[in-house]
Amino acid sequence: MIGNERRLSFVANTPLRQDLADIIAAMTSAIDPCSLMCNRLSLGQPAGQLRCDDKPVLVAGGDTLDFDRLNRIVVVGGGKAAGGFAAGLEALLGPQRLAQHRVTGLVSAPAGCGLSLATIEVRETRPGGVNLPTTAVVTATGEMLAMLSQLNSDDLAIVLITGGGSALLEAPVEGISLPLLTRTTQQLAAAGADITAINTVRRAASRVKGGGLAAACTARRLLAVVLSDVIGDDLGTIASGPCLPAAIDIDGLATLLADYGVLPVDREPLLEAARLATDSRPPASADSAGCWTTPAGCRVGHLLLGSNATAVKAAAAAAEACGYQVISTGTVTAPETANDAGSRLASLSHKLVAASEQDGQPRAVIEGGEATVVVPADHGRGGRNQQTVLAAAEDVLAAGRNWPAGLLFASFGTDGEDGPTSAAGGFIDTTVAATFKHQPAALSHAIDRCDAHPLLAAAGGLIETGPTGTNVADVRIMLMRPGRA
Repeated sequence: MIGNERRLSFVANTPLRQDLADIIAAMTSAIDPCSLMCNRLSLGQPAGQLRCDDKPVLVAGGDTLDFDRLNRIVVVGGGKAAGGFAAGLEALLGPQRLAQHRVTGLVSAPAGCGLSLATIEVRETRPGGVNLPTTAVVTATGEMLAMLSQLNSDDLAIVLITGGGSALLEAPVEGISLPLLTRTTQQLAAAGADITAINTVRRAASRVKGGGLAAACTARRLLAVVLSDVIGDDLGTIASGPCLPAAIDIDGLATLLADYGVLPVDREPLLEAARLATDSRPPASADSAGCWTTPAGCRVGHLLLGSNATAVKAAAAAAEACGYQVISTGTVTAPETANDAGSRLASLSHKLVAASEQDGQPRAVIEGGEATVVVPADHGRGGRNQQTVLAAAEDVLAAGRNWPAGLLFASFGTDGEDGPTSAAGGFIDTTVAATFKHQPAALSHAIDRCDAHPLLAAAGGLIETGPTGTNVADVRIMLMRPGRA
């Protein structure tokens, strides 16, 4: 976690940056997976019943989870926050129940998010900053499938699902190689495909996505505990829905692949393998809460413990504690490119500055979202948050204007990663903007090439935290404090 302020590269440089650091620290603490697990879940009565916010946790059929009536517990899952969830689960159960239920498990996490726990293995299966499955991911996922397939009816499976799980839980269907799958995913992302389109392909190509992981379970009950990095919190989209059944539309898949320029040499084998896999998948459907019963008779339930809204709410509260009047909060749900997000926020900044300069009151805008970036063939290094910051800077500084004194804008990836770079995002204030103003051509060129990282690094405008061990998409923060640098 980044609650330790020394992890933030810009801390203590200016009062405005300190405000930003305090807001980020409070926000990230609020979405800490271990804390969410321990603070929201409890074991009550009767029979050690699992409760969330003091209400019984249910799976399909209205079954409660009464731990005193359970035998073994197996924990599997994946994502950037999976290790923290696993630590919270062990703390919730305590040593006595860990032994009583012979708790074992394996979760897949990126480098930098590993933990040493008593009963659940947290295995680092992919490098940091590379959001693609690896052979280590496939190996770990195979072990999870084996664990789930060896349970008895009175056992319980708990699946920990968090952002980044699509790349950390993977078992390609027969006929699809891992290189083909990763190459296709990379091409879709570079072409500007949103998460819905990318996950449509991932589900079609995987034995575990679209409910496949839950379908392998031979216990009578399975609970999926979820931390959402998806705007709108669709359970079928988070980590590509390993515990939620999804129908595969082969004709729609073919159109999607063609629309995003996937060449026939890759498109045809992928479609053929997906068609064969789809024919063998038994039909199933879930209710709006994610409850359903697998063909093998396992009763599945989903429990969402945190989301982008959790981070936005915490950031807004922290901004208010710093003395800001928060005039706008929420999550942007409409599809938006990073360039468009930056331009929109630049326009909003003019109104924010004018209002604060008129009455002298500090104001803030806090919003969540997840923009897309269309990456050109000749591209540099950056990420959607850094790109958003540069786009905002270009619009504010247009026609030789100065950056308003007392204005700071930041865009931050809550997982500590922003594209294949060392940064979690970027920010701009008067000092950073002064660098950009003297090289407008370089600013425009960096935006066109998606090369934000070098420019922000040289200007001192990077937010660097390292992996935070959590992930609920992005948060953008705009602060205006008249007379404060």
